[in-house]
This record gives sequence, C-alpha cells and structure tokens, in this order.
Amino acid sequence: MATRTKPPWLKVRMPGSPRYRQIKERARTLRLATVCEEARCPNIGECWEDGTATFMVMGETCTRGCHFCAVSTAARPAPLDPMEPYNVAQAIQEMDLDYVVITSVDRDDVEDGGAAHFASCIEQVRAHSSKTMVEVLTGDFQGNVGHLLKVVMAEPDVFAHNVETVERLSPKVRDPRASYRQSLEVLANVKAIDPDRFTKSSLMVGIGETEAEIIQSMRDLREVDVDFLTIGQYLKPGKHERFLDIEEWVTPEQFQAYERIGLEMGFKYVASGPLVRSSYKAGEFFIRRYLERQRESAS
Repeated sequence: MATRTKPPWLKVRMPGSPRYRQIKERARTLRLATVCEEARCPNIGECWEDGTATFMVMGETCTRGCHFCAVSTAARPAPLDPMEPYNVAQAIQEMDLDYVVITSVDRDDVEDGGAAHFASCIEQVRAHSSKTMVEVLTGDFQGNVGHLLKVVMAEPDVFAHNVETVERLSPKVRDPRASYRQSLEVLANVKAIDPDRFTKSSLMVGIGETEAEIIQSMRDLREVDVDFLTIGQYLKPGKHERFLDIEEWVTPEQFQAYERIGLEMGFKYVASGPLVRSSYKAGEFFIRRYLERQRESAS
C-alpha cells in the first residue's frame, strides 16, 4: 500500500476565481450536478477557471456501487427530471462553451438506462448552441445494443465509456453488474453502429495493476478501434471502507511512457498523467481541435 502522503506532483491549489464561482452558482441555480464536484475531481479549479465543466445528468445518486467512486448509491434514486436536458443546454449556452462533456450516474432502475435522456441532452445542446461540440461519457446500459443505439444516433461528437481498470482487477474495482469485457463490447458496438463516431476510454492506475496489464488493456482498446485514451492516478475519494486503497503513486515518468506507447499503438490522442481524468480539459482541447480539422478537410 502506498504512503498516505501525496507526492509533490499531485499537489493542486484551492479554487476560488470569479469564473469558478460563476459556474458553481449557475449550476446551483439550474439544479445541475457536475461530476467535477460529485467525484471530487482534483482539477476542478483549473478546469472551471478556464470555463470547462462536465455536467452529470440523471441525478446525484447511482444505482451501482463501484469501489473507486464517491457518488452516493441507492437502489431507486429520484425520478429523472424531464427539464434537465433543457437546463443543461441553457447553462452551456450561457457559459458560451466550445466543448462540453455530459456524463451520468448509472440508472439501472430506468427502462433504457437513461439512453433517451442522454439523446435528449445532445439534441437540446445542438438546438441551443450549434457550435458546441458534445462528448458523452455513458455507462454500459447493461450491454443492451438497442439502448446504446439511441445515444449513438443522436450523434455526439465523441462517445466515451470507461473500462476503468485492467481485466484482472475489474471485479474488485467495479460494481458486479459491470465487467471489463462488457465495456469493450460497448465501445465495439458504437463503432459497429457508426464507424465514423469517435470513441474514448479511460484507465486508472495505482490500484495494484502491472505495467504489462496496462499495456494489454491499451491493446484491447485499440482492437475495438478506440480513438482517444486517458490514463490517471487513482485517488481514494474518502475514508469509507468500501473505497479502494492506493497501492502505488505512479510517477510522471511512467505516465509519459504510457503516453508514448499508446501513441505508437495508434491512438489519435493519449492524455496520461497523475492528475488526468476521463474528462480533462487539455484532452478536450486537443480533441476539439482534431474534430475541427476533420470538419475543415471534409468541407
């Protein structure tokens, strides 16, 4: 197990800029949840101060209980808010954002896992902010291709779904209803539905995996044609016994090695670093520019 003291490369300053406060207050006014707060992301100050935020829809309570996540859980969360897609789109329009990520808790209690809700969010953002690029970070919809189809057909610019960890550790890290292979199938099915849709996934490190296992996971993701990858240090979100312990503080040099290996494998972009998260503004900036160049070359 790693020492409790964070290494110097994981130190971040406390947020408090006017832009940070503006986004926080606006999210409260519109009753919006952000994964930045709910997941206690260490980059919240940097991202919000630069006007980047990840919106979490379908409530603040998840139906699953993964051992790395601080989001509260319950078998039957509150019903979905039918006004939420409009409210999310309104907030994005007011903040004049170029690139947004919309993610959610898992809602196994909802008939389609919330797929139609995701699709509505995408459609509302398109209606209110036509210039805004939309990335969705979804759950696995229990592997149901029909539910997945609803989201893909709404045409997000990027479809993200996280495998989270290496195959050996997946049963220890994730809720029993999730699985490594099912997540790979989700990403493969997105490409089967729409081969031109960009896909993205994420891996946590520092929870007992080996370098060889991470490299194998990267190969697995490339085999299902994932375009973008993020790799970051796992940080224990609280003292509760259900949360995983940190086994290792992975060094910046190791993260750089993973980035190099990933690019050599053919990922279009790899964001790999101690504070990198699946929704990460540096990665989003690169992806936005990549998509813009693709659009320009097609016109």
